[in-house]
Amino acid sequence: MLNVFRPLYPLFFASLKGNPEKAHLQSLDILAKIDYHRHKYWGKWTIKELEKSFCVDIPSLKQSLWGLDFDHPIGLAPGFDKNGVGAGIWANFGFSFAELGAVTLHGQYGNPLPRMFRIEGDKAILNRMGANNEGAEAIALRLKETWERSPRTIPIGINLCKSKITSLEEAHQDYLGSFEALRPYADYFVINVSSPNTPGLRSLQGGEQLEPILRTLQEANQGEKPILIKIAPDLSWDDIRAILDLSRNYNLSGIVATNTTIKKEQLTTKILKETGNLLIDEAGGISGLPLKQRSTEVIRFIYKETQGQLPIIGVGGIFNAQDAWDKITAGATLLQMYSGWVYEGPWAVKDIMTGLQTRLQGKGLSNISEAVGIDN
Repeated sequence: MLNVFRPLYPLFFASLKGNPEKAHLQSLDILAKIDYHRHKYWGKWTIKELEKSFCVDIPSLKQSLWGLDFDHPIGLAPGFDKNGVGAGIWANFGFSFAELGAVTLHGQYGNPLPRMFRIEGDKAILNRMGANNEGAEAIALRLKETWERSPRTIPIGINLCKSKITSLEEAHQDYLGSFEALRPYADYFVINVSSPNTPGLRSLQGGEQLEPILRTLQEANQGEKPILIKIAPDLSWDDIRAILDLSRNYNLSGIVATNTTIKKEQLTTKILKETGNLLIDEAGGISGLPLKQRSTEVIRFIYKETQGQLPIIGVGGIFNAQDAWDKITAGATLLQMYSGWVYEGPWAVKDIMTGLQTRLQGKGLSNISEAVGIDN
């Protein structure tokens, strides 16, 4: 039934143009209500319609990683569901996994409004949200209640970020506090030291400041949960090599490549705000199509440097099956969507899955894992 509304999605998307963040929060609130009432008649009907419209079973896309089963490579990127309010419903939209957050130890409002902008001419989103979230303890309680209502059916990750009020010197304890609060309620964790919207955070990607974070978390973890690190697309190759060395030294489970970019050279759209300032001059991180090429280059570099031995979650500019295929063949085992899902609508995951199946058949491959890194 929901497929009937697909031709109307561009109109719906355009109707939410005025205040993207408000529209985002309203949408999450609706999804949370559906999930909360999934065992009532109308909730069951809605869930069934979501699955009929957005889910498809393709055995050749299934794979296992870190002891977790993924029905296909496409997951929801962090930033979309910061507080885990829709944690229980992402599988019903066809995602094979979802990453929540970024979560900080201390709840925080984030940066002043406005802080989210669509750049439609470039199919991009500029955000300077500032890791706004309710804090690790509150989100842990919500996830506990969510999984008690309905146990999770897909792997759930949590993106951990440093609280704004915590000094860089105490960052390792901040990450540890969030990890300890949330570890019972997620399947993997990602150390986010690459958001451009928390002051000083990207400096933690340097070896001297990153090492205490990795050491502290892995000592507490004792191999129980996969821990990955998310890097910025704006790093030099030498900086990425240094992070890869630390990742091997501390037995990290993988790399997420990449976060948003602060480089705006590729933007062509100049949209005026009410203040008359050019949007292209706004501070914040860019996601979406302008990030596609660079994130794929970083994935390819990591795959070659590690000889394919360190799993990569590829994210940045995935809008269709070809975008997904390019990242997989460059070296990504799993993928995440945010901006592409917003622009293309919730049918995008299913479209990408069927497109990947077609490409596998065209290459004579039997499973998506055989395609990882083949362009190298």
